[in-house]
Amino acid sequence: MLPSKIVRHKAGRFVPVLLAALILAACSGQGPQAPTVNIQGPATGASAYYLQQAQQSSDDSKTDWQLLAIRALLKEGKYPQANQQLNQLPSQLSDIQQQELLLLKAQYQIAQQNRNDALQLLGQVKTGALSKDELARYYGLQIAASQGQPSLALLRNYIAQEPLLSGTDHQNNIDAMWQTLTQMPQQQANNLVINADENVLQGWLDLLAVWRANTQDAEMLKAGIKDWQTRYPQNPAAKNLPTQLTQAQNFTKASTSTIALMLPLNGQAQVFANAIQKGFNDAKNGVLTAAPQPAPAQPTSTDPNAAAQPNADPNAVVSPSAPEATPADQQNSAETQPQAQPAVASDPASNAQVKVYDTSSQPIQQLLQQAQQDGATLVVGPLLKSNVEAVANSQTPLNVLALNEPEQIQNHPNICYFALSPEDEARDAAHHIWDQGKRQPLLLVPRNSFGDRVTKAFAQEWQTLGGSTAMQQRFGSVSELKQGINSGAGIALSGTPINVTPDQPQGIAIAGLTIPAPQSSTPDVASTSGGGNVDSVYIVSTQEEMQLIKPMISMRTGSRSSVSLYASSRSFQAGAGPDFRLEMDGLQFSDIPLLSGTNPGLMQQATKSFNNDYSLVRLYAMGIDAWKLANHFNQMRQVPGFALDGNTGKLSADTDCVINRKLTWNQYRQGEIRSVN
Repeated sequence: MLPSKIVRHKAGRFVPVLLAALILAACSGQGPQAPTVNIQGPATGASAYYLQQAQQSSDDSKTDWQLLAIRALLKEGKYPQANQQLNQLPSQLSDIQQQELLLLKAQYQIAQQNRNDALQLLGQVKTGALSKDELARYYGLQIAASQGQPSLALLRNYIAQEPLLSGTDHQNNIDAMWQTLTQMPQQQANNLVINADENVLQGWLDLLAVWRANTQDAEMLKAGIKDWQTRYPQNPAAKNLPTQLTQAQNFTKASTSTIALMLPLNGQAQVFANAIQKGFNDAKNGVLTAAPQPAPAQPTSTDPNAAAQPNADPNAVVSPSAPEATPADQQNSAETQPQAQPAVASDPASNAQVKVYDTSSQPIQQLLQQAQQDGATLVVGPLLKSNVEAVANSQTPLNVLALNEPEQIQNHPNICYFALSPEDEARDAAHHIWDQGKRQPLLLVPRNSFGDRVTKAFAQEWQTLGGSTAMQQRFGSVSELKQGINSGAGIALSGTPINVTPDQPQGIAIAGLTIPAPQSSTPDVASTSGGGNVDSVYIVSTQEEMQLIKPMISMRTGSRSSVSLYASSRSFQAGAGPDFRLEMDGLQFSDIPLLSGTNPGLMQQATKSFNNDYSLVRLYAMGIDAWKLANHFNQMRQVPGFALDGNTGKLSADTDCVINRKLTWNQYRQGEIRSVN
């Protein structure tokens, strides 16, 4: 045992060490160090945190915290608070703070839809003084200020921003660049003049050319993309393909070995089904330019109302308001006609079989089961809306190209919807009128449910494009119009607002920078008396009604009115002579490409086959396009942006696989019909 003196001596040695440790601990525990602030880096915090730091700071960092708070407020969509903070910033700022302020002011102006002010501010930014994060935001703001309008400047901004991004922001940049390219009209893309050293942009343009040349042939597109990647290995898209092209490469063609064509072969809709079936079969058999064949037989039924009028409106059948065979119709046809087995037709070139099923003879559920048992891999049809809704609710495993749209679209991975609906034509008219620079449209439509559908579709699409509330005016029967023209009343270009509930706009995020969607304010209520600011009129009428409506407009506006007149295909029928064409001078109207002269031989064949009944010719063209779409079914479902030049329009599929149609627009000029383009 050690002596007590030695023990006390050793213990005393540890006292200074212990005191030193306690002192150091006390010093380090005096409080957390002040957080650092860097306005040139990312801002991931909330505005409340940055505002609190600004209040607690009294040195030079106070302004930096304010700038970060403004960034957060803009990202959170708190624009009044952001503007208040902008006004509270000191007048004296460092060079770095001044550059950040320009970016923030530009972002605020974009949020307020002041594009020109934003571009002016961005023009003052010294890009050489910006950090990588700030530079990415700078190009993001330039992109946002373009408002999605394809241009050479927009393409260059995407290219400049791309190497500054990573992760999902990088892929989003590539996808947005590709979307801009594909939305650019081909003529505009061909006329771009780029510098010799813009290799990345040249690569993108060549990729666009590959896509446009092979968009309707999946295998050729795959080969074209692979060859392009070999030629441009350093292009960012060669390493990370746009999502759309990645999906195209993974595309697998749907089987069309046996197609079930489901149409109402009896009852009121038989004449329309016959026209569709003839177009489908002619396309399948490759006889579209053959000699004209007799028109399909008129429907036979014990019901005297079953035969449709030759000039009936095709939209009445292939749209949600279609007249449908009544139970009595179905009962009569079931009693008077034998239940034949599905007709089989073979195409030697494709080895495809088409089996036709009569939807007026059995419930659609039974026909789907029968088609599946018969080995069908794809269903084309049905035509009537009630049957399409039944198919949408059936959970059938078969791929289905429905020839109508249900009241409420249901997104199913195996169903696409193709219809010649008046709503589809109205949406196309909204785009055409908007593209011509008109901003105050008036719709002249019938005073019935048909008019309701057209106005709703047009107004919703118009607001989606960014337009204000459109106006509407209703007209009655032909006799009412005649009374108006006889009394000299005319038609005043005024109306009442079309009240619709537009979809909520969504903001966009670019490189972590959130740019809000256009802020919708309360639209100006259009005048209900007098001409107001109407600059365009979209008329949905028959040919007979149009002969009265256009002169009645001239009565009130004069022959030199600057208001542009547009019409739907409803007014374009055979038999309109030179007097009618002269009277309609200046009127633009839409129709399917087949009736607009894109294929004169086929048009002559079709009009002879259907005795110049344009309504049936349109349905014949629908049958042709149904065959084309059936053979590209998986491309419609799997390849975003897929488009097809059809006889009923330029066809494309949206995310719900609803087939949209871009129509051809013509104009009456000095007694002739000429293309608007």
